[in-house]
Amino acid sequence: MGEFAILTNRKRAVIALVHSIVFLCLATWQMIGGTPARGMLAVTHISAGVWILGAVYVIVSAILFWLFAISRGWMERAYFAFCTVSAASGLLRTILGDQAFHSARYLRVVMLGSAVVVGLMVIRLHSQLVQNESEA
Repeated sequence: MGEFAILTNRKRAVIALVHSIVFLCLATWQMIGGTPARGMLAVTHISAGVWILGAVYVIVSAILFWLFAISRGWMERAYFAFCTVSAASGLLRTILGDQAFHSARYLRVVMLGSAVVVGLMVIRLHSQLVQNESEA
């Protein structure tokens, strides 16, 4: 399928969608009841957990940006753009804290919700293609 470079089949699209749903649930939990992020710039002592979380966000953001860069069709590009913005806002929230970037909590949920919607569209497209091939 020429319009996809990464989500080339239904199985890959389902795996990506499951990841998006899991991270949407995590982001929603953090938005509703999570502890406020103090930020790396606002405190003198930064725990190892915050450093690890920041490192994970850097790695995930870089990988998602790379996937966005090599994706082809608009649906695939939109999916990876939403995921990239979500991860990058999580990184900025970890660095700056909720006082400086409070909207990151909401931005992550909106971006991951949008990624789930686009992911469902990709799966539906792949399902239609499989159905059309089986009918032919």
